Amino acid sequence: MSQDRFTFAKDLVKRAGEFAHEYFLRLDTLNIESKGHQDMVSEADRDTEIMVRDAIAASFPDDSIVGEEDEPKKGTSEYTWIIDPIDGTANFVSGIPQWCVIIACVRNHEKYIGVIYDPCADELFAAKKGEGATLNGEPIQVSSSASLSDGIIGLGFSSRGRNQAVKDAIDKLLDEGGIFFRNGSGGLMLSYAASGRLIGYIEEHMNSWDCMAGLLLVEEAGGICQEIDVNHAVMNGCKVVTAGPNVFGQTKALTDKCFI
Repeated sequence: MSQDRFTFAKDLVKRAGEFAHEYFLRLDTLNIESKGHQDMVSEADRDTEIMVRDAIAASFPDDSIVGEEDEPKKGTSEYTWIIDPIDGTANFVSGIPQWCVIIACVRNHEKYIGVIYDPCADELFAAKKGEGATLNGEPIQVSSSASLSDGIIGLGFSSRGRNQAVKDAIDKLLDEGGIFFRNGSGGLMLSYAASGRLIGYIEEHMNSWDCMAGLLLVEEAGGICQEIDVNHAVMNGCKVVTAGPNVFGQTKALTDKCFI
């Protein structure tokens, strides 16, 4: 049954991405609401989450579900699904092809399955605990860079974090000879860290639907993530600090000075 969930997740995230992409191709018809600075929701977000929730409920009715756009559904099994129907909504509604669909599954309060699909690039990142990470079915590994000056760090920020923390992180990173990258989708940036495109990814606070799948991807690709309380993070979010093993120490030292 456990393998069934992984196969199911990979199929579902791709179907959900294709579903959301149909909305992306007709942006001029979308109804869009603002929930605050850098925080928007469209009917594409809501409809995609409904599609994913319905599919999970039909296949695994006893599982719990937590999503960005709707109330949690409490189940009776050891599994909790965590959904971000469109990560990078600001990009999505602006016509920028940097967004993704994220589905994670936690088992007994441990990260278990993480799948992230970028339909614009047709890239499916997938990981199951203990089985490694893949991109379109091929194994991926984190960067082997040994210095913050040898590569690019992904840096996220949102209304949930503190502006000063971001400024401090950028300042210290530049002092170390590093540079930063932000594309508006934490899920994609974590995927890029897992695949070695970025040497790491940091953000003071992320919601579970944004980061849980990506954290597992990084770990299964050989990277290191700052330890979190998964059970607490599912509903409350967490600090995210990830990097390849050769540069994690430097990355954590930098964030220890900047993030709460």
